[in-house]
Amino acid sequence: MRNGALGMTIILRMDPLKPDKAKIRIAAKIIQDGGIVAFPTETVYGLGADALNPEAVEKIFIAKNRPPDNPLIVHISRKSQLFELAKEVPDWIIEVLDQVWPGPVTFVLRKRNIVPDIVTAGLPTVAIRMPAHPVALALIDEARKPLAAPSANISGKPSPTRGEHVIKDLSGRVDAIIDAGETFFGVESTVIDATEDPPVILRPGPIGLEELEKIIKKKIRIHPVALGNKMRETPKAPGMKYRHYAPEAKLILVEGDYDQVLEQIMKLYQTLKNEKKRVALLLSEESIERLGLNQDTIVLGSRENLYTVAKNLFKSLRSLDEKGYEIGLCEGFELRGIGLAIMNRLRKAATKIIHV
Repeated sequence: MRNGALGMTIILRMDPLKPDKAKIRIAAKIIQDGGIVAFPTETVYGLGADALNPEAVEKIFIAKNRPPDNPLIVHISRKSQLFELAKEVPDWIIEVLDQVWPGPVTFVLRKRNIVPDIVTAGLPTVAIRMPAHPVALALIDEARKPLAAPSANISGKPSPTRGEHVIKDLSGRVDAIIDAGETFFGVESTVIDATEDPPVILRPGPIGLEELEKIIKKKIRIHPVALGNKMRETPKAPGMKYRHYAPEAKLILVEGDYDQVLEQIMKLYQTLKNEKKRVALLLSEESIERLGLNQDTIVLGSRENLYTVAKNLFKSLRSLDEKGYEIGLCEGFELRGIGLAIMNRLRKAATKIIHV
């Protein structure tokens, strides 16, 4: 196997809005030859391989140390590819495709036989999306292959939202990394199980429940796992079964009434500091200002604009380890809009959750 064996990884740097055609061709040729390439999407960086080549897809699992029962999302660059990979596409999806694609929405559908079982963890369904990132679309187009791609990190660790994160995690384990700076949203796509009626959100993402219901004009259920609960069976979508997004440091999430959350966090902070623990506070701008803090803080973003929290989330979790903290104390957020996606990630990353 080429990746990992030689420890050689090509780094291809480019403008996120103006893909370098020559470098895209290099990456596409690697894909065509059965290699694996990390590339940016609008959500997080993905690690891609030819979705129709089982041997190539296997390299993704090896590079990431990813459990084989965790299915992959297939990324396409043209809407027509949806019908090549999936069957029984509901009319309501066809009617809304132009509104959600390209974009951070993934549909789980019945798969055609062309899709290898390794991509779907042996399930009869496949998860498909069209990313809204110029580099991702250019790569898929040039490779002339749909790309199976999970996040480009070691399994279980915080997802990568910058090229430097991918280089740190996977250099020497993959064939090439396209570094196009920071991603746009910072959390993975919303995954909708379209084989159910009503449809079910399996993983919350940038497009929230309320907005999706307006777009598709249908009631949507939320799978219990989407709230951060655990499951035992083979999942239909990535991020449902295993602990994800976790830093090496212990993460304690405090959620509930805002005033009580801040009070509890400060009590825990003082207790841990008295025990000589290296502890950081992962808080919103508003909370830091309200508490008058000026040390041991990692700014998540603004409570008034949770998209800023989502964009900074994985970078903030990585900062815990980069700055040598043993413990992170993190505030919770409202379970609405992109807040649901934020809390899904935090609950899965947390070592302990405290409700107040």
